[in-house]
Amino acid sequence: MHAVSVASSPAVDRLDATFRKVAGRVVPYIFVCYLFNYLDRVNVGFAKLDMLDALHMSERAYGLGAGIFFLGYIACGVPSNLMLQRVGARRWLAMIMVVWGLLSAAQMFVAGPASFYLLRFVTGAAEAGFFPGLVLYLTRWFPSARQGRALTLFMAAIPLSGVVGGPLSGWMLAHFARAPGGLAAWQWLFLLQGLPTVVLGLGMLVLLSDRVEQAAWLAPEERAAVGEALRRDRLEQPKQLADGFGAVLRNPAVWMLGLLYFCIQAGVYAINFWLPTIIRSSGIHDAATIGWLSAVPYLAAGLFMIVMGRSADRLRERRWHLAVPLLMAAAGLAVAARFPDSLPVALGALTVATAGALTGLPMFWPLCNGYLSPAAAAGGLALINSMGQLAGFASPYLVGWIKDATQRTDGALALLAAMAVLGVVLVLRMPASRVNR
Repeated sequence: MHAVSVASSPAVDRLDATFRKVAGRVVPYIFVCYLFNYLDRVNVGFAKLDMLDALHMSERAYGLGAGIFFLGYIACGVPSNLMLQRVGARRWLAMIMVVWGLLSAAQMFVAGPASFYLLRFVTGAAEAGFFPGLVLYLTRWFPSARQGRALTLFMAAIPLSGVVGGPLSGWMLAHFARAPGGLAAWQWLFLLQGLPTVVLGLGMLVLLSDRVEQAAWLAPEERAAVGEALRRDRLEQPKQLADGFGAVLRNPAVWMLGLLYFCIQAGVYAINFWLPTIIRSSGIHDAATIGWLSAVPYLAAGLFMIVMGRSADRLRERRWHLAVPLLMAAAGLAVAARFPDSLPVALGALTVATAGALTGLPMFWPLCNGYLSPAAAAGGLALINSMGQLAGFASPYLVGWIKDATQRTDGALALLAAMAVLGVVLVLRMPASRVNR
């Protein structure tokens, strides 16, 4: 009875209303920013359908170019997030968006493998601090018990980028097939999906605040209530195993988190970069149809992600809310590998795999609260993210190498399914008392 009375008390209701106000101000804008972030990152999967023939590039060269983005990303991830601490999240994230938007649009000038590799690398370097910076930014606005929902809502931009980006990219390839303005369809795709990011970056300077204390759109008593909730949350957290970046580097648990994130991202990026190719391999060749079919897995992933995020926060359970999606990813990839030539079976299996793999992303990050103190969060989150992004290099290149060697993708999908199973083992080894918050 006591729990019910607390849950329905006026003070708690006012605090809930305040956090809904915070979420309504902060989350929608960074959602749109992250939508374009992910769209700019993976639209190369659709550009590939025309670009490879136009530039006489091999599948392996494409896989290397898709993956080399993440070498630049990894190299600059930690320095970028440490710089965010010094410059301020709003200004640093805005600058990142403007630079990467210009570089993403510049991929329209790719003339062969060398220029493709170079532009992918520098675009990855420019973008490196964006995602871990957003995760760090959200931890400064939401206590642990509310982070699952906030992260899920903002990371729902990933599947939505597939729902919107697939049909949009397919339409662009079909609509601009006659090369208006002397540009090929794949060049128009890079240009028109890159430039909006520049505008969004400039808007971030106007619409967001760096800290709760600077939020003029909150009443003084609301700022005080949010600040107190964040202070209590820090006091209630278990003793972290890493406090400061030097301790992060020496902590085996942080490296284990990085390996777990690698296992999650391996499946995510394989799906992102190769889903259009897998659909075309099943016998569908029309670009617009491929775009619409590729939206199906992402739509399912978006719905499942929101359900799991709410459930994880409500039950304050983190391990199984990550383990179950990873098991779904493993099962879906294994079935898709077994039946690659049947479009209904392969698309159904990839839908399950996509829902599981993408849901694993927001379910993963709240685990880090049990291992990183606020002082270590900037460098620690960036390090873990950079380790996971190694999969962005290894996974697309591995799929491309296997496809060139065997003319099929089923062997690569089976290997990625095994990595998802490894991720399940890693997450279930974590003590429930440390991560279930």
